[in-house]
Amino acid sequence: MYRYIIFDFDGTLVDSKDAFIAAYNQLAEKYNYKKVKPEDIEYLKGLSIIERCRLLNLPLYKLPFAVSELRRQYKNYLSHLVLFAGIKELLDALKNRGYSLTIISSNAVDNIKELLQTNQIDYINDIFTASHIFGKDRVIKKFLKVNNLKKSEVIYIGDEQRDIVASKKNGVKVIWVGWGYDGIDLAKQENPDYIVNSPGEILGVLKKLEH
Repeated sequence: MYRYIIFDFDGTLVDSKDAFIAAYNQLAEKYNYKKVKPEDIEYLKGLSIIERCRLLNLPLYKLPFAVSELRRQYKNYLSHLVLFAGIKELLDALKNRGYSLTIISSNAVDNIKELLQTNQIDYINDIFTASHIFGKDRVIKKFLKVNNLKKSEVIYIGDEQRDIVASKKNGVKVIWVGWGYDGIDLAKQENPDYIVNSPGEILGVLKKLEH
């Protein structure tokens, strides 16, 4: 029986595309990376992180530093963030069904807390941040240990290929959502346990797993 649901943040709960583009382009101008236009996003969704870095002239070894600076820039664009349609209703429904909700993200905890407060979401049990963009597997492992949870008691919901990889490394089932940063072909390479295209479908999957 699943007791805990872990959510990714950007691209899963919130539409942060505009904030990301604005923050990243500020970084790109400073370090001479290739800038991103809104119309580029669809193409980028089909590329791996390594391929995106190559295309944007962002050396892979500089990625951790870029992510760290992006977190700081991101705070200036929090007003651009909106919950995806149906997410607030989904979270309310899951809370009412007795699930414990957690967020594991590469974003900063303060940014996440501010967005949740703005949307009057005060029932998220924990927020964990991965200091490295590919470090979510370690955070999930720590979360399971700290809460003395079996992997069968937890399900992860995210939009990126790396979310799937991190979950599978810990033996945790994963629901991939089709409205985020990675395209479906990229996600399918890692065989997510479930694929959904609307928040309502998430609730449907979880209801079936309750029986």
